[in-house]
Amino acid sequence: MLRPALFATVVLAFGCQDARTSALPPTSIARRATSGPRFAPLSGYESVILKGVPHVHQKPDFCGEAATESWLSALGSPVDQDQVFALSGMPPERGMGATTRELKVALERLGFDIGPVWNFVPAGDASALDAIFAELHGDLMRHVPSIVCMHYDRSPSTTEHFRLVLGYDAATDEVIYHEPAQADGAYRRMARREFIELWPLKYDAQRWTVIRLPLAGGAPAAPPRPRGFTPADFAEHVRQLRRPKGPFTVVVEPPFVVLGDDLPETVKGHAARVVRWAVDRLKRDFFAQEPERILDVWLFKDGASYESNALSLFGERPSTPYGYYSPEHGALVMNIATGGGTLVHEIVHPFMAANFPNCPAWFNEGLGSLFEQADERQGHIVGLPNWRLPGLKRAIRRGTVPSFREFTRTSTHAFYEEDPGTNYAQARYLLYYLQEQGLLVRYFHDFLAHAKQDATGYRSLERVLGNPDMTAFQARWASFVLGLTQS
Repeated sequence: MLRPALFATVVLAFGCQDARTSALPPTSIARRATSGPRFAPLSGYESVILKGVPHVHQKPDFCGEAATESWLSALGSPVDQDQVFALSGMPPERGMGATTRELKVALERLGFDIGPVWNFVPAGDASALDAIFAELHGDLMRHVPSIVCMHYDRSPSTTEHFRLVLGYDAATDEVIYHEPAQADGAYRRMARREFIELWPLKYDAQRWTVIRLPLAGGAPAAPPRPRGFTPADFAEHVRQLRRPKGPFTVVVEPPFVVLGDDLPETVKGHAARVVRWAVDRLKRDFFAQEPERILDVWLFKDGASYESNALSLFGERPSTPYGYYSPEHGALVMNIATGGGTLVHEIVHPFMAANFPNCPAWFNEGLGSLFEQADERQGHIVGLPNWRLPGLKRAIRRGTVPSFREFTRTSTHAFYEEDPGTNYAQARYLLYYLQEQGLLVRYFHDFLAHAKQDATGYRSLERVLGNPDMTAFQARWASFVLGLTQS
């Protein structure tokens, strides 16, 4: 997973990210100092507590987002931790919540006046730490809480963690805070001495970093909720992904997460030029609904990687050298070395499942096959003649291609298991004909609208074609196919 091994155990236990990755400029030295300051009791500090602040239990890795939601709720804002994450700009590909840098961005976009966030003090300087705590206390007196980034506890493998500080009890010298990592974490208490020991992030033996984000400002307006899957949904999905050994590049291309073991720029190129391009154009003409779950697109760089990883990830050997869609595993598994055509073909299937769940196999595979060799025409995806054409021509000349009435009644079993060798091709080139006549999009939506009365799509086909003599039409279609040349 994308986090330092030092913190892996506690991350799993408490579900919060390591904020260190963006806490300091790149030149900082990531080294832990072991000496600690000695603290004198505070004097003259009043007790203060911001009451009535709802506690929010964080989603995994979303401690900063949950702390923010707690205070927003107290201000009457409906913004939740998922929206905070979206505002942060944290790449969901990292599979973790916002780090300090991104959380600061979210808070500023919400209208808070954050001020300086990273404070640097000489290592072990108790007076300097007390001075920063005094600023925190002064803000509390002005009804301004702070989100702090600190170590979770004193354990050797402790992670860094966001907490919302809401008060100070002078009688007991305790800091009062919301603990987002615990469901019952409202108004927890911690001795000030322990709090200040855990607060500094000791990257450098000479200089410690103290992170505080004061939440000054009024109730912000709620940003609009995005449609479909949110950045937070993708981040959680990436966090939970089971991955094979070796480096994999992760790219979020809604509604998919693309993972590839080729060079990062190559994987990103496939994600943009194949996945994004196809999804945008398929949705433009055919699909109003996105798949009901986030799906993974596994792009393996060659045949050996494809075979071995399909077996290790999913326990099955591929039945095709190109790629396949596994609804069971929510995955499109590709040997991308064979090209992107199979990927576009397989992208059609989860969209079809979401938009046309009772679609017959001939139409499902016909549309997928149509776009396995595709281009763009005036902003719309179009299929091109491809390798399936010669076999269909031979079958037409032999007279073995079934009538469209018979063909559209083909059951799922018959389509896949009793294929005379032309089922995919006949479906593809029927839809290709409709495409070239400007009728394909109309046919798709007519079939979808009347599927309960016409489960095969045959009557929709007649209607869209203008109710011709279908025997004569099939002859014209056959002549059209025989006149095509392969791209």
